[in-house]
Amino acid sequence: MINTQNIEAINTEFADYEPKQILKRVLADIDNIAISFSGAEDVALVVMAWKLKKDIKVFSLDTGRLHPETMQFLERIRKEYKIDIEFLSPEAAQLEAFTRAKGLFSFYEDGHEQCCGIRKIAPLRKHLQGLSAWITGQRKDQSPTRSNVPVAQIDKSFSTPEHTLLKFNPFANWTSAQVWEYIRMFDVPYNPLHDQGFVSIGCQPCTKPIGPNQHEREGRWWWEEATQKECGLHKPSVIATDS
Repeated sequence: MINTQNIEAINTEFADYEPKQILKRVLADIDNIAISFSGAEDVALVVMAWKLKKDIKVFSLDTGRLHPETMQFLERIRKEYKIDIEFLSPEAAQLEAFTRAKGLFSFYEDGHEQCCGIRKIAPLRKHLQGLSAWITGQRKDQSPTRSNVPVAQIDKSFSTPEHTLLKFNPFANWTSAQVWEYIRMFDVPYNPLHDQGFVSIGCQPCTKPIGPNQHEREGRWWWEEATQKECGLHKPSVIATDS
């Protein structure tokens, strides 16, 4: 049985497992678990888990700044697979105070952390406190900040002294090519923005298409250093903040 005491051993055990094997074990051992779905290529993870457990819990961050194509795609997956996706929204008063003070595009001037903190981290933290574990589509090849992402871990960013949260990244050792091979092999629907040159997809103002030979994360927060291209959801060994 997977638990906080043996998570390091589980991570070692999972090192040679395929994502489906990891999901099968995790979903069998942990009841109170959910998948984070961004509306990008992590659809492969959602569908893979859905095939194993039809009532899998899935949530998505509705930041209020997503592309219309992403919102329509999330709705398509919700209806086509009959998945009750839970949409998490920012706290209205906090967001209103932020936009009144700094406008709608302050992240171009002073970085994206405060905006992401309000639109993503705060609602995510609140939601994760009700879970024993969560599953993400993180991969080691996505960015320099994710090069050492484990398959199984204690989530130090969102755990509290009263609540230890587990986190699983079944695609950690897969490449983007392997994810897309799965999508095409099983005819999985995908976000139409991918056909327009978008690879890593986030909020509309902070996402752009990339050119040939560019790394996928170059289309995110392109005005910032590569090592800063995390919104705080997955920063290793850093306590996520929403202020």
